Amino acid sequence: MTLSGGLPSTGAARVPARHESANLADILERVLDKGIVIAGDIRVNLLDVELLTIKIRLLVASVDRAREMGIDWWEHDPTLSSGQRGLAEENRMLRERIGELEADGERDGEIE
Repeated sequence: MTLSGGLPSTGAARVPARHESANLADILERVLDKGIVIAGDIRVNLLDVELLTIKIRLLVASVDRAREMGIDWWEHDPTLSSGQRGLAEENRMLRERIGELEADGERDGEIE
């Protein structure tokens, strides 16, 4: 049996796709397990005067591997951690309340 274009319809054409996806999965697993670092600098100079420097550092690793390396900034960043968002809001409200209480105390001290 043939498909349009005269190509035979055999399962052989599907095997390389499975093989390639297995290789891609293996490569991704290795990269996440070992980690990979990409580093680079971009510098903009005008007449030997450095106007701009951008340092780019990219680390690709699994969360577990990053923790082993001592990298866990996402756990402490309130914009990335849902548990920390509530604490940040609570801290903001408490600071406002403390400011109000201090202002009330100063006014009471002025009256006496």
